[in-house]
Formats: sequence, structure tokens, C-alpha cells
Amino acid sequence: MNAMPDYNAMSDEVFRREVDAFFAAEYPPHLRYLLRRARWAEMKPWWDTLYAKGWVAPGWPREWGGMELGAAKMLIYMEEMERHGVARAPEQGITQVGPILMRYGTQEQKEHYLPRSLSGEYIWCQGYSEPNAGSDLASLQTSAVIDGGDLVINGQKIWTSLAHDATHIYMLVRTDKTAKKKQLGISLVLADVKTPGITVRPIRNIAGHEEFCEVFFDNVRVPYANLVGRLNEGWTIAKALLSYERLTIGSPRRPAYALRRLELIARAKGLFADSGFADRYNVLALDIQDLGSLFGRFVEQVKRGEPLGEDISMLKIWTTETWQRITDMLLEAGAEDGALQGMRDIDGVEADILTSFYYARPGTIYGGSSEVQRNILARYVLQLPTA
Repeated sequence: MNAMPDYNAMSDEVFRREVDAFFAAEYPPHLRYLLRRARWAEMKPWWDTLYAKGWVAPGWPREWGGMELGAAKMLIYMEEMERHGVARAPEQGITQVGPILMRYGTQEQKEHYLPRSLSGEYIWCQGYSEPNAGSDLASLQTSAVIDGGDLVINGQKIWTSLAHDATHIYMLVRTDKTAKKKQLGISLVLADVKTPGITVRPIRNIAGHEEFCEVFFDNVRVPYANLVGRLNEGWTIAKALLSYERLTIGSPRRPAYALRRLELIARAKGLFADSGFADRYNVLALDIQDLGSLFGRFVEQVKRGEPLGEDISMLKIWTTETWQRITDMLLEAGAEDGALQGMRDIDGVEADILTSFYYARPGTIYGGSSEVQRNILARYVLQLPTA
């Protein structure tokens, strides 16, 4: 990697010009504005380009190879990603594993996993949800038993995003079945996906893409040194990880993509002549602007080294529900073309409206359903009484 300049010392205007020029010149045109989750094989050349420039981890500290961007610069970076249609490569090692290891990992874990995650040698997937433990994650049953210097893992994970592309998995396992509360007795463990006993099975979604997977564990032996934090105290780390995940999910980039597509179609079809349509569009556009401000506030909180609180749930709700409302309007604006999957020429605008609509549907479920997020806000932020 090249020596890293101090981007925070640049003016916002100069930094934006540099990011704009780089994305315009270097990001592959055929990967712009993808409507599906990008796969590692197609994104690896772009990752290598980012790594060579030192731009893989905009939020990481410089000591670990990151850009260490402040909130204002981070928002510019993400706005330019959105404007140029830059897809996110499988980046959980950057957005989730990295921050957690910096906070809870041993020095040996940091020195081993952080550089390899940054370079793209290690690609991560998340082993959280199970067939009977989704939004109620604390009910997970995948178990890990200590046997000498190993943890022996048995169980199943599901809805594991891009597990078939991953080299490693970070997962929650139950290490004490006798704990009185289900949140207790849970630990966070790292594992190589090629470890004997791990089986990955892709799941085809409604749009026809294999984005999610089932992962099975049959007497999988993982070194005890792969435990992150203390045994049976993984729930605290899990909550921190979920906060980072909700920050990532809460980025305004996906609803911003959809809004841009809606604007192009609406202009091509003259829909802004309808004042009712224009009013609804403007409400959504303002929501996107407010989302950006709220997202920036949480980014700044992370940069100060402060833990994210339960109020991060507000961002996750707002982003995913706004995304759904925009794709609802997209479906309406597309008329008969909105009922057909695949790229369509809509009055001169190329768009796949139905796939956008499909992908927005589960947004209010994964990462914790909107109902669960509202309960969190009611209980822990608004301090409302519970039944």
C-alpha cells in the first residue's frame, strides 16, 4: 500500500474531487449500480485496487491500514460511492470483524486477522441466525464444548450471507446450556470455513440469486485461541457487532440508489407534472437527506471510540422502511414494466424495477426485524414500561 495522506486535513471539496476522480476512473463500469449482492470473484480486482491505494477500510485507524476518516469525510466517501454506483464487496471483515477485534480481541488475534482481512486474503461471513433463532437471536442452540485445547461445535446457521464466498466465519455459539438467562452462556468464535465438519449450502432467493446459505457444523474442532473475549460473555460482543451491522445496514446508499432510479424514470415519463407524485417524491428525498445526517452522527460516534447504543435501531428502521417506500413508488412509476423481472427499457431508462422491489422486502427483517427494533427503542431509549 502507498503511504497514507491525512485526508481529514484536506478540505471537503478537495477530498470529494479526489474520491470522485478515483471512482470514475478505476471502478469497473459493468459493476456499477448492481441490484444484487456482489460476489467476491467479480469484486476481487476492485478490492485489490482499493487495497493498493489504502482505501479498503475508510473507518479503520491508520495504525491498522485504515483511512481513519472523520464523519464528514466518511459521508463524502459514501456519497461518492453511491453516486458512482460502487457495489460493496463482501466486507464484513472490515465493517464488523475488524472493529470487534480492535476492541475485544487479543493482540495475537489482531496481528493475525486484521492484516489478512484488509488484504482480502480472509473473507468473512456471519454465523448468527439459526432456523429457530432469528430476531430472537439469544435463543440460538449451536453448541461449543471444550475438549482439550479445542472447542467442538455442532449445530446449524441459516441466512448466512455469501458464506459460499467466505474463507472464515465469525459465529455465536452456546457454551453453557445451564445458564439461567438465555443471553448468558453464549460465546463468539472465529473459524476457517474449510475446517472439517463445516458444510455450506446455498439458498436461492426470490430474485433467482444465491445470496444466502445454510451452514452446518458436525463435530467441528476450532482452537480455543479463536474465542473472542471471555468464555460465556459473547452476548456483550454480539450486541456491539449488531450495532456495527445496523450502522452498515443503516447507510442511506441503497435507498439513495433506488431514489435516483425513480427520479430518472419519473423524468423520462413526465411524472413530476403530477403534483401529488412530486410531493411524495420530495418527502422521500428529504428522508434520504435526513438519513445521511443521522448516519453521519453515528459514524462520528464510532470515530470517537464510543460504543453505539440502542438508538442505532432508529437508523436501521428508517433506512429499510424508506427503501421499501421508494421501491413501492418505483413499481408504480414503472407501470406494466414494473411487473417484469430483468432489465427493461422504460422510456429510454434501463432499469430492473422488480428486482429492486424484491431486494427491499427483507430489509425490514434481516439484522433484526423492525418490530424488534421498535421494542428496543421503546424499552431502552424511551424507557417505556413493558408488560
